[in-house]
Amino acid sequence: MTDRESNIYAEIVRLQHAGEPCALCTITKTVGSTPGKTTMKMLVRRDGTFVGTVGGGCLEAEVLEASLQCMRDEKSRTLSFALNERDYPDSGLLCGGQLEIFVEPIVVPRLVLFGGGHVSGAIAHVAHSVGFHVTIADDRESFATRANHPDAADRDTASLLRMLSHSPADPNQLRYPLCTRKRQSCHQRVLQFLCEYLCWPRCNSLVKSPVRWKDYQRMGLGRGSIQNSLAGAR
Repeated sequence: MTDRESNIYAEIVRLQHAGEPCALCTITKTVGSTPGKTTMKMLVRRDGTFVGTVGGGCLEAEVLEASLQCMRDEKSRTLSFALNERDYPDSGLLCGGQLEIFVEPIVVPRLVLFGGGHVSGAIAHVAHSVGFHVTIADDRESFATRANHPDAADRDTASLLRMLSHSPADPNQLRYPLCTRKRQSCHQRVLQFLCEYLCWPRCNSLVKSPVRWKDYQRMGLGRGSIQNSLAGAR
């Protein structure tokens, strides 16, 4: 493994710990003369900055744009390039070769737990163990603490209304929300927000008739199923 590859993998680990998405671009095939060789890699961050290279120039610019789209839709793709003056008349690419680049998203699943009690603590521990970036959201500062939730990457102690109104514009950032507070009013406010934010269908009927524990039991979601569910979601 080269030093450049080591830097790329180290950056992937750092971004995962921070809960940040990225895209890994790898040259998988070359034919003829090309600026990049097979297995060369480039890691693209969400802000468009990157580590490594797949050849530079306008080719790399196209790969960069595809990487950003890849992070948005979370779909891998293979890009094919013919490096000649006909396909890139103003680029100066006269290599004449061909290459393929595989672009894959590396997106950390995020779990937002509305409630900082012992139930959230147990769920956060399990979720962290299977690779989730966990946020504890509770307006009670004595509950949402590092001591109570050592497995949570973030803790938010704003009021529930402010938490919901300032949620990130990217729906992927609120991927797996779960409310563990006892108050039904809290459940309804979170559910109402999610219905509007994620455009869930039948929002009104869901909010007016919240699912209760006995309903979860009928669906086979009793004790012991949380870990399997989180591992499957991961």
